[in-house]
Parts: sequence; C-alpha cells; structure tokens
Amino acid sequence: MASDPGSGVGPEATVAVPLAEGVEPDVHAWEKATAAVLRKTKKLADDAPDADVWALLTRSTLDGIGVAPLGTPALSADVAPTGLPGQAPFTRGSAATRELDGWDVRAWFADPDADLTAQHVLTDVENGVNSLWIAVGDGAVPTDALARVLEPVFVDLAPVVVEDPTDPLGAAQALDAVVDDKAVDPAPGTSYGADPLGSLARTTLGIGVEGAVTDPSVAVDVARLAQRRGARGIVVDATAVHDAGASDVQELAYSLLAGAAYLRLLTEAGLDVDAAADQLDVRLAATDEQFPTIAKLRAARRVWARLLELSGVAESGRGQRQHVVTSRPMMAAYDPYVNMLRTCVATFAAGVGGASSVTVLPFDEPLGLPEVFSRRIARNTSSLLISESHVARVVDPAGGAHAVEKLTDDVARAAWDLFGELDAVVADSADREAGFAAALDALRTRVEATVSDRALQVARRQRPVTGVSEFPNLHEEQPERRPYGRTLPVHRYAHEFEAMRDDRATAPVFLATMGRVAQHTARATFAANLFAAGGIETVTAGATDGVDAVVEAYRQADAPAVVCLTGPDPLYGEWGGELVAALREAGARHVVVAGKPDAVSADVDDSCAAGLDALAFLRRTREELAS
Repeated sequence: MASDPGSGVGPEATVAVPLAEGVEPDVHAWEKATAAVLRKTKKLADDAPDADVWALLTRSTLDGIGVAPLGTPALSADVAPTGLPGQAPFTRGSAATRELDGWDVRAWFADPDADLTAQHVLTDVENGVNSLWIAVGDGAVPTDALARVLEPVFVDLAPVVVEDPTDPLGAAQALDAVVDDKAVDPAPGTSYGADPLGSLARTTLGIGVEGAVTDPSVAVDVARLAQRRGARGIVVDATAVHDAGASDVQELAYSLLAGAAYLRLLTEAGLDVDAAADQLDVRLAATDEQFPTIAKLRAARRVWARLLELSGVAESGRGQRQHVVTSRPMMAAYDPYVNMLRTCVATFAAGVGGASSVTVLPFDEPLGLPEVFSRRIARNTSSLLISESHVARVVDPAGGAHAVEKLTDDVARAAWDLFGELDAVVADSADREAGFAAALDALRTRVEATVSDRALQVARRQRPVTGVSEFPNLHEEQPERRPYGRTLPVHRYAHEFEAMRDDRATAPVFLATMGRVAQHTARATFAANLFAAGGIETVTAGATDGVDAVVEAYRQADAPAVVCLTGPDPLYGEWGGELVAALREAGARHVVVAGKPDAVSADVDDSCAAGLDALAFLRRTREELAS
C-alpha cells in the first residue's frame, strides 16, 4: 500500500508490495537445477561448471543481442531509468493510462471492390474496430469511392488513416474532402498518411511499389493540409525496411533516420518544431518473437523521445504514437491457418509492449484479398486479448522484469548507435536528399546481411516455420482468394521453401525403412517431413525384417531413383551396407542415409540429420530426382 494514501501514485510515492517476503532467490540453486537437466539431455558436459548454463541458454537476436534465460537484479543493474508511463523517456508508455483498458483496434482495407469494402467497414466498426487504415488509389480502394466507403462512419469518433504510395496528396485530399463534407473535426489519431521517404526506402531495398512517389516535398503539402484540419499528415512507416528483411535494431534506426528527415523538412518549410513533431505517426511491425517485440516497442519510444528532445520538442510532445502491424514477412502462404497463432503472439507482444494502435493482418493475407471469416478472426484477436485476457489492464506489464528491461536497453542503445552512423552519412552530404539516399544505401548493406543470416537459420531449421519448413502437409487444400489489385512486395522468411512447394518434384523419394515400425519411425518421420518441406513426396517400405523385404517394397514402388535409408544405428551396422548394395543393384541411383553417413558400412551419396542446411540438401535431392 502507498505510504501516503492521500498523495496518489506519483514519482515520489512509495509502494510496498510484500509478495516476495520470505523468498530469497538463489541464482546458484537455479544454475545447479538447470545444469542437472542439461546434463541429463547431454547438452552440458558432466565436468562443466553449472554457470555454463547461461551461455547455453542465452539466445542471440539477429542483431547479436543476447536474450537471457532468466532475469536477475544484476542483469538490469546498469539499465537507464525508465520513468513512469506517460513521462519521459516514455519507455513505459506514451500515456499514463490506456483508454478503455486497451489499444486502438485498427482494421486494414485494400479491396478495390468499393461496395465490398464498404460492407467490411460497416461490419468492422459495428464489431469492435476503433479505427480504419485504408489503402486507396489504383489497385486498392478507388480514391473517388472513399466518401461512399466512409459514409456510415463517424469520422469525428473513429480515426481514419489513408495511404497511397503512388498519389499521397490525392489520397490526403480525398480524406480531407470527406471530413469537410461531414462538417466535423477529425477524430484524434486521423492521419493523411503521406510517406514518400518510406517509398524511397522500399525502392532502395528492392521491394518498391511501381509508380510510388519518392519526392519528400509532397510530405510538406500533405502536412499543411492535415494541420489545417487538425489531423496528422505523415506516417514514418518503418515496416518499409521490416518488409525487406530488416532486424529490430535496423527497423528502429530507420524510423529515427526518417523521423529526423521529416522534422528537418517540415521546420525548413516553416513549421515550428513542436508542430512538426505533432505531424508524425510511427508504424512498426510486431513478430511472433514475443520478448524481442515487446522490447523493441519499449525501446522505440525511448529513442524517439531522445530524438525529439535533441530536436527541441517540448517534453509533452515527445511521446511516440505507435501504430503496430503484425509482421507480413513472418506469414506463410502454406498452412495459412498457422498464421492465426503467429498474429496472436505478435498482437499480445504489441499490446504488452504498449502500442497505441494495433492492426492484426488476416491469416490469409499472403494468399490474396482477405474475406469475411479471416477479417473476423483478425478483429477478434485484439478483442479477446483486451476483453477476456485483460492484457492491457495494466500499463506496461513487462516493466520491471529484469530480462525485459535489459533487452529494451540493449535494443535502444544499438538502434541509437546505428542511427548515429546513418545520420552521419546524411550530414556528410552537401545535399540532404542525396545524403538520405546514401544513408539508405548504407542501411541496405546491413539489411542484406541480416536477410542472409536469417535465411541460413531458416534453411537449417533453427528458425522453424511451422507448416512450411517443419510439419508440412503436401496434400493440404489452400483457401482460394481473389488477387490483390496492388501488390505490396514483401521478403517473406519462408519464401525459399515456399518456392519449392510451388514447384513440386515430379518423382518421389523411397524411404527404405529398416526394422519394426517402433525402430524406424523417428528417422522415417524426420526424413518424410524434411522431403515434404521441399515439395517432395515419399513412399515408405513399412515394417521390414531384412534386405529382401526392403528391396521387394522398393520394386513395388516402381524403383524411385532416390532412396533414403531410415532406421536405427544398430541395424545400419548389421545390414545397412548390404541394403545399400542391393538397392543400387535394383536401380537406386542416389542413396541418402538419415543420420550420420559413417553409420552405414557403404558409400552413400548424401545424409540428412538435425542441423543440416535443409535448403541445400533439398535442392541437391531435387536435382537428382529431375536428372
């Protein structure tokens, strides 16, 4: 209870929470217990010190930042003060409270069928959506149909955000006309959505939209239009680099780089710095990596506040307005229903991380235009987390967790350092536009390295994509969706596996299962899943008791050119070599062994086991099947 009940909760209030009375946490006891488990699973040597569990269990992000397995006071001892929610540096939240104990549920619309979009808008606002994010223009919602789409919407109550990378000023003018026609003030949070620098970033990173406007001066025109109406004009959309494969730190550094560029642009155009800052919203991505996402959003507010502080913005205007979108790159076109799980975790992380607005992309987003069912699931994801799980009842529930505070601090420092390097590139150029382009080139090199690192982890299945690289179903029936009118290019994490699934192998691999089902099922299942991830069917021998039984099953399967031995090591040693010779004589051209290749006393052509580069292995196998 507070030491002074009449003072309320404030910076000087003392709060005693005796939940841990009588509990003396012992890190050494945790190390000992954890080490015992790791030794039992052969992941820690018997003579290794217990303290080695930290190195074994600490995982690194793509930015090289360690995520500790356990938070301790010592871990966060040197972390900078985080303040209180609603106070600088805004790490713990841009506001002291959250309206309606939740976040702004923002639905996304991109269907060029204006009548259908109007129906979706009405359904969403009647069922829990608070604000609308509408893609307009060619291939999206027709600009001249925006008034019809928004006809039933109280735009003074529900914020509307528009975007059209090919005509940002036209989109802004269309929304402005709707607000003017309704003769109301736009709801707080309304944005005219210009982001020419984001379009330039997408183009530089190889995922640009054809015909996108990259001239930064258009942002000034849109900001002036929005300012007169009491709305915001610009979105610093950092998903532009996230969609190209950027890491969390790179995404935040880009948001600072673009934010600084817009501040300079607007102040040079005559706006004072506070008014310029008030024109900016920030859009970030949330992935299914829960703790890194929570830390990223908390770090984003901290570094943004620091940027605005150095720019001379008053403290009351330094809180970041975060629009967080569930990640497009993490989504998969195959087994798309798993995307519901991905977006649920991402939404949870966004809510816990303190996002102001959250857009949950429908699970069928990779397949085409979302339909009624997927839109409802997306909408209800936020509703359930807010109203039934009460995720947002407490502001910054992760605050004070030592591991989260440490991760937040590490991400913030790394993002600020990278921003400093990129901004120095801008400063070294006589022309700011050329300098910004040069900074994007420097960022592109880093993003490409991140894409390569992530791709290797996906290839080795150290970063599994369920339903694609792990547990694929070659016989699934994908939902059919109408194609997008305007495609937003995205570098999806599983795209290399999906490309093989799109172009399935024309011949199967024969699984030469050795012994009883109980003896070979583990390796047979592993191999079948591995081949399926590469679009390769398998046929199985089943239970066998020797070479003759396997060879007979092989002949009945029409003697496929590629064979994979799957069995226990003892049987590999007993009759594996003889089986390889018999299969080659029966027509096998390429023999693979599931496990270590030296387990079989014969020359084999390839092997597969946990930790291999699955993509490289599957490509080799497909080449053999095609030859």
